[in-house]
Amino acid sequence: MKKILLVAVAFLGTWGAQAQMKINGVTLEKNLTVDGEELILNGAGMREKLWFDLYVGALYLKSKTEDGEKVLKADEHMAIVLVITDDKVTQKKLEDAVEDGFEDSCTDKERAAIKSEINQLLALLKDPIKEGHHFEFAYVPNKGTMISKNGKNLGTIKGLAFKKAFFGIWLGEDPADRDLKEAMLDQ
Repeated sequence: MKKILLVAVAFLGTWGAQAQMKINGVTLEKNLTVDGEELILNGAGMREKLWFDLYVGALYLKSKTEDGEKVLKADEHMAIVLVITDDKVTQKKLEDAVEDGFEDSCTDKERAAIKSEINQLLALLKDPIKEGHHFEFAYVPNKGTMISKNGKNLGTIKGLAFKKAFFGIWLGEDPADRDLKEAMLDQ
């Protein structure tokens, strides 16, 4: 009986200790509430380029999955959180990366159909970016993709087609960083 109690206490201690995840000095909560819906951390990882650790990316969903295509098609609450970890990530570099990401995540025809939404996103991301800045891109059905920076709401971009293409930057067939995609999908 004592062994069972010790195992139960050890399990509860481990569970409580894992209420957060830490990557490269960035602490990520295991849960995130978006528009009244509780989401769970599906997975998280580091976006690296050459020898630079650019940002930590995390994916929050209603239920865990390893299927990126399922996430892209889902019309349900979800969020991607990015925390900048290198001062080399500037507004201009982020803008270029977003434009390149859309080229890789959707066809020319799909991109043309959401051109005004892409321009709206770029306008929302116009302010300077510094190490430590925190972005949240939260999709809410019938509302769109809500964008916030450092806890301040920047705006909402309507449309499931935009969400699919935007989240495809990290979770699509040709992601910005394959290792980060696998980490966000907890593979």
